[in-house]
Amino acid sequence: MPLITVVIVLIVVGVLLWLINSYLPMDGKIKSILNAVVVIAVVIWLLQVFGVLGSLGAIRIGN
Repeated sequence: MPLITVVIVLIVVGVLLWLINSYLPMDGKIKSILNAVVVIAVVIWLLQVFGVLGSLGAIRIGN
């Protein structure tokens, strides 16, 4: 994946998170949870993009 694509995705995610935090009336706890979930998802995605984290398709839950 080209680096410019990664940068554009990060900018879009950041702007969307900022818009949600700024303009949607939510309780502070909900905003914190939302921010944490988005940050964790972005970090996992970045690790996959740069090949640090192997494919998550090999992880099986249950039998």
